[in-house]
Amino acid sequence: QVQLVESGGGLVQAGGSLRLSCAASGRIFRVLVMGWYRQAPGKQRELVANITSGGSTNYADSVKGRFTISRDNAKNTVYLQMNSLKFEDTAVYYCNADLFTGWTTHGDYWGQGTQVTVSS
Repeated sequence: QVQLVESGGGLVQAGGSLRLSCAASGRIFRVLVMGWYRQAPGKQRELVANITSGGSTNYADSVKGRFTISRDNAKNTVYLQMNSLKFEDTAVYYCNADLFTGWTTHGDYWGQGTQVTVSS
């Protein structure tokens, strides 16, 4: 079994910063892409940012220049540094990992979500 455990969410004022962490554990052979998605009330889940094992990154236009994604491959951990937070960043943030649990067994895994609330 694979588990993704997130931490770091909370309440912050607009303009403030938060750092999210997500650690993957369990039967992991190799992690390909790790990323963060978010879902606001009444909206669809959307990609925030992701990062490959080689360090290539991809960001949603709405967070470019404000959020930074990074990872520690040795710890199977991904981070999201969120600066200059806006009210519209309020959402539940979910960690995602695309990984192999064996030579050929491949799957997509999700964390339980962590709430980020930005007060205006």
